[in-house]
Amino acid sequence: MVMQQRRERERSQREALIVSAARAMAEADGWPSVTVRKLAERIEYSQPVLYSHFAGRGAIIDAVALQGFVEIAEALRLARTSAAPGTELEAVARAYLDFAAANPALFEAMFTLAEGLPFGPDAPASLKAGFDELHAVFAPLAGEEDDPEALTETGWAAVHGLTALDRGGRLRPDLRAERLAILVRRFTGR
Repeated sequence: MVMQQRRERERSQREALIVSAARAMAEADGWPSVTVRKLAERIEYSQPVLYSHFAGRGAIIDAVALQGFVEIAEALRLARTSAAPGTELEAVARAYLDFAAANPALFEAMFTLAEGLPFGPDAPASLKAGFDELHAVFAPLAGEEDDPEALTETGWAAVHGLTALDRGGRLRPDLRAERLAILVRRFTGR
């Protein structure tokens, strides 16, 4: 029993090491630099050891993405709960933008590269937690004619779209604050 617990603990630690190393490599040099071979060299384990934990590079990216969804959910929760009354939407939208700017490779893994993570009803709890934080700020803005979840999805799409375009250098940086203010006004009517 003790040996089994130790093996499980060591396996869990190796998985965390693999995910952490992949994330660090991607943040430093981009996701194209993260290969199973380079990752194995970085953590000083053989490639078969990595494959005993993950089916391949895609599964490692999915694990990094899951970690990112936990982190963004916490950032959004903190922004929402520490905002002054009436400013929660702005705080959450700003936290979303800031998270993407501070974690470009992680954000890319979450929303561009992850392949094995379902969204919607079958989503893992960490994905649902992030959506719940968005729902907490958008749903109260739904009028009688709007479904709260549809409004939340629309609001998320607007925030995410601004984030993606901003990250891609497609929007003028000097108008970042103005775009956020417009988004908040359009949803809140204030």
